[in-house]
Amino acid sequence: MIVASVSNLEKSYPTQDVFSNISFTINKGDKIGLIGNNGSGKSTLFNILTGEISKDFGKIHIPNDVSLGYLKQQLGLMSDKSIYDYCLEVFKDLIKLEENIRDLEIKMSGEKNPDKLNEIMIEYAKKSEEFEKQNGYSYKSEIRGVLIGMGFSEEDFSKEISLLSGGQKARVELACLLLEKPDLILLDEPTNHLDIKAINFLENFVKNFKGSVIVISHDRYFLDATVSKIFLMENGGLKIYDGDYTSFMAQRKKDLKVQNHLYKTQQKEIKRQEEIIDRLKNLGGSKRKRGISQSRSRQKLLDKMERVEKPDNLNGSINIRFTPRIISGVDVLSVDKLKKSYDKDIFEDISFNIYRNDRVAIIGENGVGKTTLFKIILNQERKDDGEIKLGSSVKVGYFDQEQKSLNTENTLFEEIREAYPDLTNYEIRSYLAKIMFYQDEVDKPINELSGGQRARISLLKLMLSDCNFILMDEPTNHLDIDSKEALEDALIAYEGTVLVISHDRYFLNKIAVKILDMHKDYIKEYLGNYDYYVEKLKEESLEDEKKPIMTQTQIKKEEKKKKLKRLEVKKIKEKIEKLEKESNTIDAKIHKLTEESLKEGFYDDEKKVIETFAKIKNLEEKKQRYQDRWLELSLELEDD
Repeated sequence: MIVASVSNLEKSYPTQDVFSNISFTINKGDKIGLIGNNGSGKSTLFNILTGEISKDFGKIHIPNDVSLGYLKQQLGLMSDKSIYDYCLEVFKDLIKLEENIRDLEIKMSGEKNPDKLNEIMIEYAKKSEEFEKQNGYSYKSEIRGVLIGMGFSEEDFSKEISLLSGGQKARVELACLLLEKPDLILLDEPTNHLDIKAINFLENFVKNFKGSVIVISHDRYFLDATVSKIFLMENGGLKIYDGDYTSFMAQRKKDLKVQNHLYKTQQKEIKRQEEIIDRLKNLGGSKRKRGISQSRSRQKLLDKMERVEKPDNLNGSINIRFTPRIISGVDVLSVDKLKKSYDKDIFEDISFNIYRNDRVAIIGENGVGKTTLFKIILNQERKDDGEIKLGSSVKVGYFDQEQKSLNTENTLFEEIREAYPDLTNYEIRSYLAKIMFYQDEVDKPINELSGGQRARISLLKLMLSDCNFILMDEPTNHLDIDSKEALEDALIAYEGTVLVISHDRYFLNKIAVKILDMHKDYIKEYLGNYDYYVEKLKEESLEDEKKPIMTQTQIKKEEKKKKLKRLEVKKIKEKIEKLEKESNTIDAKIHKLTEESLKEGFYDDEKKVIETFAKIKNLEEKKQRYQDRWLELSLELEDD
């Protein structure tokens, strides 16, 4: 089944031709990666498909019965609803149906006329069947599962959306889109605000989703895991490759090799023809008239020649090289039993060491405190406890994912001039050319730059700092794939030390020699890249399964040791208090239902009797679970 088809699509602006003659078909179940350098028109294509901007020419056909969902890269989500209530909006029709069913139940319990009761029961049966067909009994658990998959805790569910960060809002929007399950999903850089756990959740969703997905992404690992087709946008056109990202790259290299040869051969021929035309034009004497005529004929043939597009790899990419001015000592950074808290604990007991020439990646769930750790290292935030020590002759350079160090009122040229006043105008322009800003582009204000362009100027400032210890917070978020590869090569060649926060697993695989897996109360070291880390996790999981079977007493003692190691007394007390409140609430509900069962005429309605006592039983079982948990926590507290 075709869910969308595009034919001869064109779009341009007064100062730029975006793309032309784009054609493709999307079938049900297609998982497509849309890639291309920044500015190639990927988001523009999405906006045309959704009708947010108009096309200049071409045809788009999306059948009326095909639903379309779109997650933008830049979001403006504003709502005074809680996260959970906002997600409930996805199921508003289902909730309305549920309310109708409850109304019918009330009508049935009070209707004495057998004929009318029969009519109500028929309607009730129809609506109940429809409710079940739409998975009405599972939508609440589905919301819970998706929100947890997106990295929210159950305590977060009640948070007001207007108080969330940009990244959290993006995760809420993505959660709603996954809950909607439209026939065709368009995702624009969906992994930018996700931690690795949430990315894995999204990967599994996309792989198992029965509908179609087109994803704009520079996350090569994600593309390998999810797509079976690549749409490449370059030079104003679109090329289609079958397979995942790795397959695409292999075929792409072959194509570029052929295209390079054709392009260079044609350029030589064009140059030869132009030289002949110039000679013919400059013939003198009796040959002049004939020479001019022949030059015009040759020029016409040259003008009609179908030109081979200049391959992207000949257009160049950013050219950066990090070179430390001085060599640091062997011990670069020592962190011992570090603790930080705001209204609640962020992390504690964080310890690790970094040595000269290490390339270390810190990974962990969102909110675990990775960026806060960086700010403490940089003296931008104070620690609550523990020790941090930088080694001798260590000069730190920092890449901030939000690029807050950039003065948005400056032009590109002014930004470099301000940071490095000793550079000449020629040197500044030369450096800006290395990150692909040429001629008048250097006078462009920073507040007009895209995220990728701002990332490039931040990388240049870092390159010019001559530091020997680089800290990078999500450096690949806004970079296109060519720029990512240039950064990877620069970091591998770097003779200093690197500490990077990243959820880009392809990037981590290529540059990291050590992984630090950060949790709220410990950090664990893995001496390898990301694939090594994943393999070790699998081994650890298998080892846990192979451990000898212990007695129940031994198991309880072991579990108690682990819990006491990672749980504070304050947290245990809070959980106990919460369980007590929930138990009291259940008691009140049981009491109310019991009171109803004592009312006159209660046993006249058999259905109501069954439902009421089923509710009482469920509540009593729930209360027992709460009491068991309460007792378990109380014993832990006593032992402590």
